[in-house]
Order: sequence, then C-alpha cells, then structure tokens
Amino acid sequence: MFSTPPPVALPLPEPQMSLHDIAQAYWPILAVAFGVSVIMTPICRWFALKRKIVDRPDDFLKPHKRPIPYLGGVAIFAGWSAGLITALLRYPPAVGPTIGLGDRPSIYSPMLLSILAAGAVITALGLADDLRILSPKIKLAGNVVAAFILLQAGIGTDVAAIIAGSLKTPFLDYPHWLIVLYSVPISVFIIVGACNATNLIDGMDGLCSGVLAIISFGFLVLAVNIHLYADWPPNFVLRVIIALAMMGSALGFTPYNRNPATIFMGDAGSMLLGLNAAIMLLLFADLYNFRWLLASLMVFGLPLADMLLTLARRWRSEKPLMTGDRSHFYDQLFDRGMSVRQVVGISYALATAFAALGCVSIFIRTRYVIALYALAVVATIWAMAKLRMCRADRT
Repeated sequence: MFSTPPPVALPLPEPQMSLHDIAQAYWPILAVAFGVSVIMTPICRWFALKRKIVDRPDDFLKPHKRPIPYLGGVAIFAGWSAGLITALLRYPPAVGPTIGLGDRPSIYSPMLLSILAAGAVITALGLADDLRILSPKIKLAGNVVAAFILLQAGIGTDVAAIIAGSLKTPFLDYPHWLIVLYSVPISVFIIVGACNATNLIDGMDGLCSGVLAIISFGFLVLAVNIHLYADWPPNFVLRVIIALAMMGSALGFTPYNRNPATIFMGDAGSMLLGLNAAIMLLLFADLYNFRWLLASLMVFGLPLADMLLTLARRWRSEKPLMTGDRSHFYDQLFDRGMSVRQVVGISYALATAFAALGCVSIFIRTRYVIALYALAVVATIWAMAKLRMCRADRT
C-alpha cells in the first residue's frame, strides 16, 4: 500500500521592499495635501464670509444656530489636487499603468490627470449646488460625466471580469470590449453610489471629514500591504498616492469643522471625498482578486450602511428617495439625547471597526473573508433592527 504524502505548505512570498522604503518614497504626498488643506481652509472661510456664502439654519435639516460659511470643499480640493500634482512632479512618467521603471515610483500620467479632471468636475458640481440648489437630475448627470472621465482612462473597465471571476464563470475568455461593456454600468453605479453615500453622511460637525480620513487610512493599509509584494508598478503606486492625498486633505480640514464648526465642506467636499473612495474601490477591483474588492467595500462600510438605512427608511415611510430628511443613523442617535460630539465619536469608532474588518483580509484566506464579512453584514442589520432605526416615519 502506498501512502499519500502530506501536502507541503508553500512558502509565503517575501516582501520586495520595507515599510521604511514606502514611507520614504511617499511621505511628501501626505505632507503637501495636509499642509495645503490646513492653509486653504481659513482662507476659504474668510472669502465665504466676505461674499456671504453661508449655510443658513432652518427648523429641520439644518439645525445649527447661526450661518456657517461654505467653501470648505474648495480647500479639500486644493489639498487633494496639490498632493496629486506633487506626485506628477516628483515621480517620473511610466510607460503604462502596469509598466514602470522597476526600481522607484513612477506615474502613468494620463490616468492621474483623468483623476484630477474627474475631481474638478465633481467639486465644481458640488460647489454649484452649494451656491444654488441644483436638481437631482443635474447632479446625477455630473456624476456620470465624472465616471466616464475615469472610464476612458481605464479605471473600472475590468470590474465585471473580477465579479464574474469570483462566481467561477468563464467571463475572462470573452472579448475585452464585451468585458468593458458590462463593466461600464457597474463602475458608474459604484461612483454615483459612493459620491451620494459620503454626501448623505455629511450632516454633523466633523463627521464626514473624520470618517473619510479613517476610511482613507484603511485604504492606505490595504494599498501598502499589496505594494510591499509588488515592487513599483504604477497602478500600485497610484493606490497609495490617492489614499494619502485623500487622507491629508480630509485631516487638514477636520480641525476647522469639528464641533462647533466654523466652516462646512458642502457638497463640493463630500462628493469629492466620495469620488476618491469610488476610485479606490475600482482600483482594488483591478487586482483581479475578489478579496480586495470585498475588503475595500468593508472599509467603506459605514457610509454604505447609512445610505442603505436611509433609503430603506424613506421607502418604508413612502417618501421620495432623493428628498432630504432626518433619517440618518447619526440623526437618530442625536434625537435620542446624545450630544454632537458623542455621536461623532461613536461614528469614528464604527468607521474604525469597519476599516479594521476590511484590513483583516490581509491575514486570512478569501473563503474566510467572505464568511466574516457576511457575519458583519448580518450583525449590522440586526443592530439597526434592534435599535429600530428602519421604522417607518409618517411625520
């Protein structure tokens, strides 16, 4: 009788570089984005006050006590774009999105310029809505325009293949044009959804900027972990740069926006941060490993959960889905007697928990990741039901 030899465990891959190498290569992105955002925020506040560009309180959706200047989103855009421009000036151009110089960071300039252009479109759209209310259809059209700017640069054009691959379908054998055709609506849906999710969570002092800073750190942890084993390909470099620029611009704005806020980011800032989150989701999808897309979605879990809760509550209350109300989880916590700072602190803790769950995928196999995330989704739904956050509101 021949006995079957025990399976031999394959050795884990060795990192191609150290955390010190990555920190030394990329720290200017974070420093510039943070510094420009910190400097530009009081300038934008002064200009908004001078021009009377303020958010006036009302008796329902805007419960703040006095008019608060807008234009914080312009400061966030300034910091974010400064971080990306620093990358363009600091790192040499690459041949393509996957072919770099091999021994140092390099940037595929057309892709990064398209991201800058999409960010400018979203910021201008949000600023126009801050200055003069736009219809939901116009805002949706602007989001779609930004999505197609990214798609023409190759961001999100393969997302259908990643999803199909996770279902064990032979979709990768199909012509590339067909993969792109299926990917376009999925990518547009992700971009529009992420922009609106962050817009919905921007309803309390320090909430959106702080939560998105935590989310960007979660994205950074995932991006750096992948980067450690892959040398310096431009698409891997891009993930780290976007996460750092997003985090730096949000952190630079947050001190001015914490309770009591002296400036609001408005739709210009919240939708720009949402666009960054969508870009990161699509860039992680390009890894052709469904685990990283799931991980990035979990990192972005708090805005997604709030958006789904809000839509479900409006649907149960028979109210228009695109009409503003006070059905968000943070509104409900505030209405139950918590202070603004308590609600924001709880939100930061929840965002950290979702980000930590997303980063767990670094250490465990995909099958366990799926089981863990399914359990997290069930627990989130159970908590919302237990707290009666989805009950119909007939008022």
